[in-house]
Amino acid sequence: MTSNLTIEELKTMIFQLPVEELMELISEIEERLDNVKMMQLAETGFQEWNDPEEDIYHD
Repeated sequence: MTSNLTIEELKTMIFQLPVEELMELISEIEERLDNVKMMQLAETGFQEWNDPEEDIYHD
């Protein structure tokens, strides 16, 4: 999904939300950030599996 909204326009829209919805949004953003951080951390644990020689099995 692409949008032509600027950050400032998005902030303006967000700050118009009722407090309960704003808190829910913050919670969902924090959850998304935590997931992204965990995935990035997990990627470092699998670098040894990125062996170009094993790509022969993809043919």
